[in-house]
Amino acid sequence: MSRGKELSPATASVADTARVAATVLAPTLRGGVIKRRPRAMALADRLQLDRPGIRLLGRLRERYGERPLQLRIPGRSVTVLLGHADAGSVLARTPSPFTPATLEKKAALSHFQPHGVLISDDGNRAARRGFNEQVLEPGRAIHDLAAPWARRIAERASQPAAPELDWDKFNTRWWQLVREITLGGDTAEDRELTDLLGALRLDANWAYARPKRKQLRNRFLDLVRQQVALNRPGSLAAAVNATPADAATDPAGQVPHWLFAFDAAGIATFRTLALLASHSQAGAQAHAEATAADPSEPRQLPFLRACVLESVRLWPTTPALLREAAEDTAWGRKGTTYLVSTPFFHRDAQRLPYADRFEPGIWLDGRAAEQPALVPFSAGPGACPGRDVVLFATSTLLANLLRRYRFTVLDKRLRPGDLPATLDHFTLRFALEPAG
Repeated sequence: MSRGKELSPATASVADTARVAATVLAPTLRGGVIKRRPRAMALADRLQLDRPGIRLLGRLRERYGERPLQLRIPGRSVTVLLGHADAGSVLARTPSPFTPATLEKKAALSHFQPHGVLISDDGNRAARRGFNEQVLEPGRAIHDLAAPWARRIAERASQPAAPELDWDKFNTRWWQLVREITLGGDTAEDRELTDLLGALRLDANWAYARPKRKQLRNRFLDLVRQQVALNRPGSLAAAVNATPADAATDPAGQVPHWLFAFDAAGIATFRTLALLASHSQAGAQAHAEATAADPSEPRQLPFLRACVLESVRLWPTTPALLREAAEDTAWGRKGTTYLVSTPFFHRDAQRLPYADRFEPGIWLDGRAAEQPALVPFSAGPGACPGRDVVLFATSTLLANLLRRYRFTVLDKRLRPGDLPATLDHFTLRFALEPAG
């Protein structure tokens, strides 16, 4: 929707505000926005807690139209977006007038990345965003460091595996790769660093409701700087050291967000594996792509990248995209928070005929590009600068795994054509057999 055609917001009733809080916001917060909570995810999967929120927002759109919907929350101005075009418009107009540095996001992320670009003010955001883009190279499917990463991924994937693969086993190998790609090593200090990050992210789930553990955060940030300073070849840390930046940019201070983002990438990879194992035609196509060339050499894997994107469409790793008005707009006053519920837009059956099925082709044939609210890595100037690094790492790992093993999902949650709205990755399990 063009700026000239934006409709003024509707105001939700008190009852509808309560329904959004209970059905959309509460399950998202309970599951852990910054770090997933296993028990909460298991409950959400059992009750399929994302489905009621998707249905509720659809009903509210029928009742109020596609106008933004302002909630009645005492002391806060929060508006839920119900139109696909409006969601795309807000994301396209980042950081002005809609900044990603919202009150809630700053309270949460400052627990472990006080100088991260997502929560930076206007004075530092541009420099930090530019630095992130120089190091992470968005828009390039093959990063300058892709060759050493591909070799490391192939080495990890070739290590012996047990007959069954669960989340804990996968996640252990995944974080070994993350530390090697990001820091260049997998030493005791590297592992301590990511363990500290995990503890701080659990605190961050509570945002401003939990005091910051400054001593723990300082230990974590000191370790980040120490490990980045080691300048290990073939790592993002080496790229950090090779990229000019002033002290205010805090180059090493950008690394915590990359580590944080790689956690969501691991979840997406594991879910993608489950989708490929439960959809024979897509699984065969992915296997053909994986075996077409040596995956230890860096190359583009368009179908596997599309499969990862489709996994994130089906189960967004960022269920709520937030923007805050940095100035008065046609939609409301300065300080208003705008909420884009990705599960709603990604599973909108009224607009997307493939809403509840695995359809990776939409990312290859232009159908996804026609939908402004299909945003697995956000969109616009605030889109994730590491998206191509993530897609390279995830698709390359999947290619290596598919070359070596046949995977069978050991549960019946993934029904082709009618996929669950919520999928607890913690409880996914696979049987493995050597590929013939």
